[in-house]
Amino acid sequence: MGRFHLHADGTDHVHELDPDAGHHQDHDHPHPDAGKTPEVGDHSGYLETGQTRITILENLLSENDRVADDNGRRLAAAGVRAVNLMSSPGAGKTTLLRKTLERMGDVVRIGVLEGDIATSLDADQLQGAGATAISVVNTSAGFGGECHLDAVMVRSGMERLPLPELDLLIIENVGNLVCPAEFRVGEDARAMVFAVTEGEEKPLKYPVMFRAADVVVVNKIDLLPHLDFDVDLFLSNLKAVNPRAHIIMASARSGEGVEEWCAWLAAQGELEPTPSQV
Repeated sequence: MGRFHLHADGTDHVHELDPDAGHHQDHDHPHPDAGKTPEVGDHSGYLETGQTRITILENLLSENDRVADDNGRRLAAAGVRAVNLMSSPGAGKTTLLRKTLERMGDVVRIGVLEGDIATSLDADQLQGAGATAISVVNTSAGFGGECHLDAVMVRSGMERLPLPELDLLIIENVGNLVCPAEFRVGEDARAMVFAVTEGEEKPLKYPVMFRAADVVVVNKIDLLPHLDFDVDLFLSNLKAVNPRAHIIMASARSGEGVEEWCAWLAAQGELEPTPSQV
């Protein structure tokens, strides 16, 4: 029996459990959480489910990756580039997406796959903004509502989109700082929207999400005069987790930084929006 263990640098492995001692055997790497209170880094609550949990997780991700690869091939065959847009709830994905459609929709054929647990509220906000087509995927059929889009859900949403009529597909994932980053869906790039109201420590607390992002849009900077948010500390934390991420300082509300964001999007698909549009 073993325990799956993920480290901050992205590596993972399985600890073999000692059935007599009731904990994992000695191993040759340090635990940064050693000596802390039991609720921090304590694996003991999963002694009876370790191997089962690892097997299920591996099988789930393997099947997801197979469908994600198929999604990617379908998009490529149609000449569509796809960006997976992720964030916590309320970070401003939908507002940024609407500004994106308003600026680029006249010259780039953009499809939107809108993921949420329930309702079409976000998709409704995008109506008339310039999208060529919008597909809504609700995850409420899952156990209480899935907190992410997986490759099968995206495949379902893609079937309702006219892919040959699109240049770019933006997948607005379910608002969550954990699960969306763990599931490939067939995208060419991953983008994350982070709001300055969330706190400087978030890259350290949620490293998988920040590490997965090719670009991080630091949103709601118009609120900085009213917050005790340390921009330099946040950027330092982000670079410690993901030094390669492209960073865009933005306010979807005021429009600051939206041009740089649209230029980044255009570059992903080698698209050619006119200067007046980006």
